[in-house]
Amino acid sequence: MVLQLFIVIGATFGFLAALMAYLITYNEYMHHYPTKKEPRKMAMEAAIFAFLVFFLISVFVGLFFRP
Repeated sequence: MVLQLFIVIGATFGFLAALMAYLITYNEYMHHYPTKKEPRKMAMEAAIFAFLVFFLISVFVGLFFRP
């Protein structure tokens, strides 16, 4: 029960972190590349990494607080 709550919390905040990481990274890399293909790829990598970090930390905290 508690782990499921932390999975939902991790997915929610992971999605928000991924969205913000994508937007910030894409905006910064657009200044350094003439085309849009490379900044999109790099921004997506940053977004996936941010999602995984937030989600996995939440799952590990959920495992720690299991009764």
